[in-house]
Amino acid sequence: MTTSVDTAGPAGAGTRRAGTSTLRFLAGKVGAAAVSLAFVVVLGFLLFRMIPGDPVATMTRDRPTSPEQLARLRERLGVDEPMVRQFLDYAGGLLRGDLGTSYIYNRPVSAMIGERLWPTILLVGTATLLAAALGLWLGVRAAWRRGSTFDRAQTGIALTLWSVPQFWLGLLLLTATQGLFPSRGMRSPDIPPDLLGQALDVAHHLVLPCVTLLAVTYAQYMLVMRSSLLEEMGAEYLTTARAKGLRDDLVRARHAVPNALLPTVTLVFLQFGMVVSGTVTVETVFSWPGLGLLTYEALRGPDLPLLQGLFVVLAGAVILMNLVAEVLYRVLDPRVRAS
Repeated sequence: MTTSVDTAGPAGAGTRRAGTSTLRFLAGKVGAAAVSLAFVVVLGFLLFRMIPGDPVATMTRDRPTSPEQLARLRERLGVDEPMVRQFLDYAGGLLRGDLGTSYIYNRPVSAMIGERLWPTILLVGTATLLAAALGLWLGVRAAWRRGSTFDRAQTGIALTLWSVPQFWLGLLLLTATQGLFPSRGMRSPDIPPDLLGQALDVAHHLVLPCVTLLAVTYAQYMLVMRSSLLEEMGAEYLTTARAKGLRDDLVRARHAVPNALLPTVTLVFLQFGMVVSGTVTVETVFSWPGLGLLTYEALRGPDLPLLQGLFVVLAGAVILMNLVAEVLYRVLDPRVRAS
């Protein structure tokens, strides 16, 4: 007679519970992100219809147009239909991946956003990487030398830059550099078509808008990293590490900084989404051909389909980065996984 052996012991049961908990966590976060995106769609539709201005009047500006022609144009654009009908058409198009057609440019909104997306990613990605590296490095040094001249100076500079409006800082940099860097656009028309020359030209145009974004963004990383590390510096495990004979530099690098990085890493992802949606002023000041400048151009219409598409994309970037930050925090911090 054979006896079956139950191999599903406590370890196996614990693994199954952990896997179920992770799936439940992910499902909850993805569901919350989907609900937030649905609210964004509704809010974007209603918000831009409250903007003063008539898109039909803008399209026919300086053109002799009869009332009959205006009526036919309104009918073609669908702006004469009831609000509920307009929303249902808009939501149905979104479900099919259709963001509509621009009133002003008469082009698909998705194609226009796709053309302007990569310049914004280049600007925001470069500024975010540099700001994170600079902010974390300065935050660690300022916290470890708490109360020193270096700490007071860096904290004062960071607080000042954090409170400076981005458009004002951009205009100030334009005035201070006096033509040292290009002030408009992303490329020069007279650059040879070779890859190296084009890349250097884009990098030259990138300097001023990137520095403007970096100066404001790095300040947040620096202050958060400093505050997080100051909290860790009083922990008992650092005292134990020192008692074991570890040098101060090793205590900081191996123990204090890794734990203090957790809130700052999540902030980087959260801020990446916010910076993508907040480049309107910087791109407008420097005429950088990204989503921010496209938003400004759409507001002048107002170009409702373009504004709605941009709003969904930019708000979706914030929601997506928020989701990534929450999942990453659970991966990095075992205390969150255990809760």
